Order: sequence, then C-alpha cells, then structure tokens
Amino acid sequence: MPVNSRTDSDGATEGETLPINELFYSLQGEGKLAGVPSVFVRTSGCNLRCWFCDSYHTSWEPTHAQMTLDEIVEEIQVHEKADHVVLTGGEPLIHTESATLLERLNELGYHTTVETNGTIQPGAPIDLASISPKLSSSTPTPERDPKGEGEWEDRHEESRIDMDALSGLVDRYESQLKFVVTGPDDLVEIEQILDRVRQATETNITDSDVLLMPEGTTRDELDERRNAVAELAMEHGYRYTPRLHVDLWNDAPGT
Repeated sequence: MPVNSRTDSDGATEGETLPINELFYSLQGEGKLAGVPSVFVRTSGCNLRCWFCDSYHTSWEPTHAQMTLDEIVEEIQVHEKADHVVLTGGEPLIHTESATLLERLNELGYHTTVETNGTIQPGAPIDLASISPKLSSSTPTPERDPKGEGEWEDRHEESRIDMDALSGLVDRYESQLKFVVTGPDDLVEIEQILDRVRQATETNITDSDVLLMPEGTTRDELDERRNAVAELAMEHGYRYTPRLHVDLWNDAPGT
C-alpha cells in the first residue's frame, strides 16, 4: 500500500497515529534476514541527514500520511504470508507511537526488525535491532548536501554517534551492526566504533554480527562498489550484506 501520495487529511486521525511514508510487502533486502518475506512499515522523519539517504522522502523532504495504529496493523494483517515486520524509516524510533506499535505486533506473534541509526533507545519489544551507525562519510558537507543548503552538516556530525544509546541497544536486543561503506577508508572508523561499543557493552559482539553494505541506491551504483566491499568483508572477517531489493527492483518505490 503506497501511502506517500496521501495527505494527512486523507486518513482517519482518531487514536494514536504514525507518519507513514510507505507500507508494503516485499523481501527483506539487507542483513541476516535478507530474502525473508516481510511487511515493511516505513515512517517519515529522521534526526539525521545522511547525504546518500536511500529514503530521501522520509528525511530530506518528508512525505507521509498519518495512519492510526489500528490501520497499520490491519494493513499488515492483509499480507497473510508474512510473519516478519520491518519497522524502518527515516528513523522510526523518534516517534513514541512506534513503541506502542511494536508492543501490539509482539502480542500478535510477529517477528519484528527495527532498522535504526542507533541514536535512540526504545522501551519496546524488538526481535532484531538492525543498527546502522553513521560514519563521518555520511555527513552532508556543502558539496554533498542534496539540497545545497549546508544547514545539516554540524547537526548531523554532532548527533550521528550516541554511544550510550548504541551500547544500550546492543545489550538489550539481539542485534546486527550494519555499516554503509562508501570506500576502504571507512574501515578505520568502523573498527574504532566497534572497539568503543565492545568496551561499553556486556554483550559479546562477534565479527559475524558486523555487516558491511555497499552504498548505492541503484544497480549501477552498487555495481561500482559491491565487489570492493565484499573483499573488505573477507579481509577483515566481517559479513557482507547485499542490497537485494536494489539488485531485484533497482530503485523502485515499495520494494
């Protein structure tokens, strides 16, 4: 159900609501569960601004419909073949109502993955926290700012790593640490972040919990990076994760 063309007035507003950019059924494209049929609930709004954001209309130019939690759950249940739900964004955990939605999905027996930048700790049941700490290469410098304004550079850089939130997520939930790699220079910072997280947590973070994913939102962009990132994963003993949805459907919405 694509909802990003709707306006807030198009839907019911009674009860708790979330700003929903997309709600659709597809295959999980990334991480340990790549290939698993899942319902995706994509919220709009984010506290960071990665210049390469693959969901531009949830961050740089947020678009959405306000959907009640009842509407969201009803739409999820339409897809009877899926018992996995992926709550993504944007950054879904900036919305307090996301916790309520996760509680309801847990009660209904769904497996939930939350895709988060790791800067917010939720108080909600999550089966897999897919944490994507943002590297300095994600910062929207003036030459990379897609809107050409430069207003987010300092704010993004100051907020992109919150070690308390990051370590709290790792200790509380089953998790994977998924890094978007733009090039080999990113590995130095990835290992620095991993060292800090390992020192701050009680949980044993194995190298198989660390996933390297090539940056790119189209097949052509992935073609430029996937082999190099795969070789980096082998060199350092980490996992490589594809962007399966891009390989299959390129940059089509609702995939």
